[in-house]
Amino acid sequence: MLIKKGAEANLYLEPFAQALQLAGEGKVIVKHRIPKHYRNPELDKGLRESRTSLEAKLLSDAKRARVPTPIVYEVDCADMRIVMEFVEGRQVKLVLERLRTGERKRLCRTIGAQVARLHRAGMVHGDLTTSNMIIRPDGKVYFVDFGLGEYNPSVEERGVDLHLLKRALQSIHFRIAEEAYSAALAGYRKEFGDRAGEVIERAKDIERRGRYVSKEERVWH
Repeated sequence: MLIKKGAEANLYLEPFAQALQLAGEGKVIVKHRIPKHYRNPELDKGLRESRTSLEAKLLSDAKRARVPTPIVYEVDCADMRIVMEFVEGRQVKLVLERLRTGERKRLCRTIGAQVARLHRAGMVHGDLTTSNMIIRPDGKVYFVDFGLGEYNPSVEERGVDLHLLKRALQSIHFRIAEEAYSAALAGYRKEFGDRAGEVIERAKDIERRGRYVSKEERVWH
């Protein structure tokens, strides 16, 4: 069943046994990268293969860095598919503004700490929005959709990650954006350590420069 049609990929919710041809219960998410007909076919195939492989590796390495992510069950670079765990929960986007102030700040501090863990492990997410975060009933927050992520330990790209998080909060949660971002930065500082200030200052600098990195540009990068 198609649950999301995206610019780069479609997401399907399928029974475990059907998607993996194995005995098992429950459901999985299948992410299928779709062809871009305006690209040269060989270039398009190479880009989709590399992004599929990279995303699967990022999901696995993020989990090793103590950032909750869906379990990757299968990577099919011939069909450009990733079969992964279906995380039961709700998008943070749908719950953030409904929480009490204290609960919201705790959630945002957790998000900031998880971004710091990614960065300390040499990864950036590339699309840090509350749509790409799932909160389970037990309060655990999963990061999903690493389709624009990469291995990049530079202060610049870490700053871009934080800048994108701030932009997303201002766009989607403008009423509580300042409070939420401040709490996220508090979690980031605590988890990242002494060099957190450098990244946070770079995010401010990127905002002052007015640098906007489009999704398409980040895909090609």
